[in-house]
Amino acid sequence: MNSRIGRIALIAVGVIAVIIGGVFAGQGMNLIPGSFMTGNRMWLTIGLIVAAVGIILVVLGLRRPRAGRPGK
Repeated sequence: MNSRIGRIALIAVGVIAVIIGGVFAGQGMNLIPGSFMTGNRMWLTIGLIVAAVGIILVVLGLRRPRAGRPGK
């Protein structure tokens, strides 16, 4: 991702995914009560996957583009 706006978008979506994944995982581990997801291991798994995808997006957004790529 070379454009500044695209990189900011990746970071923003990644941070949101990490937060949402953390909430899902917290509810799945019964740390955040008050939902149908509370105590359900399926939501723990979904939350961990969403958080991992969010971390990957943030890392991709923070990476600096390579200078002088041949053929591009």
